[in-house]
Amino acid sequence: MRVEVLYFDGCPSHARLLPRVRELTDEAGAELVLRRVETPQQAERERFLGSPTVRVDGRDVEPGASERTDYGLKCRIYRSRELGQSPLPPDPWILAALEAAPARTGRGHSGPPRGV
Repeated sequence: MRVEVLYFDGCPSHARLLPRVRELTDEAGAELVLRRVETPQQAERERFLGSPTVRVDGRDVEPGASERTDYGLKCRIYRSRELGQSPLPPDPWILAALEAAPARTGRGHSGPPRGV
């Protein structure tokens, strides 16, 4: 299983998110990859909804994100009933995406995540 955190340098929220995502990916035995988005064209190609974006096996953790088309280099705001507005995705969304991912190939993680 692969967890990606997409970000751009103009928004600091991904730095706040990384410790928690590292913890969750380690518990799930997943690979963590950081991916910087640098241009508006890349944001469009990557379907980048803003920083930070968390994807598990290519799927955004935000319910309904696949219907959105507002791609660009911007700070992302997550909205949930439980937490209101936040610059970080709620843990329950990340956990649900990890649980919904295909069967894991093993637990544990050896070495540092790529790109971190």
